[in-house]
Amino acid sequence: MEIDHLAVVCSDLATGVASVESALGVDLQFGGQHVHYGTHNRLLGLGPGLYLEVIAPDPDVPRPPRPRWFGLDAAPKVPRLGNWIVRSDTMAGLPPEAGAIVPLRRGDLEWELTVPEDGSLCEGGAFPSIIYWASGPHPSARLLDVGVRLTALTVSHPEPDRIRAMLGPRFKDDRLLLIAGPEVTMSAEFSTPDGQRTL
Repeated sequence: MEIDHLAVVCSDLATGVASVESALGVDLQFGGQHVHYGTHNRLLGLGPGLYLEVIAPDPDVPRPPRPRWFGLDAAPKVPRLGNWIVRSDTMAGLPPEAGAIVPLRRGDLEWELTVPEDGSLCEGGAFPSIIYWASGPHPSARLLDVGVRLTALTVSHPEPDRIRAMLGPRFKDDRLLLIAGPEVTMSAEFSTPDGQRTL
């Protein structure tokens, strides 16, 4: 298990894209719609097997009959890093708090993702969504490489040892730093063509 992608959440996609492009100094690429959850996104490749998405409710599709994922029924007006997604080669043995395993498909991409039934983020976002890519190339293979790389993801939680235990021994990604803090916060460091940047 390792970090697959990061999600910047916001109430308006254009606002989120502008915020991330300003922060990182690069342009994001077209993503797509997630009709099942009523959202859409834009993407940034971070090298093989890793990408960043900006995701928001999509006003051009009907409101879904289920809560939107990533807590986007209460999407923040100010874009923020809101979720991290970990890739696994199996969906067996996950903690029950991770949520239901939802099968999804778009074009030739097919994947499974853990989503709590109320659409919230597990542990307020301190515990990641878990993804299993069933078929098709990884999305990062379709994205331009503009020289941006994730160097560190810092997640704070009042009980970081419990989050580590939930991740279990299969998670191996030294870019993650879990720290103790009074509330859940998240920040990511990137190397870019113009130096280090932070979200």
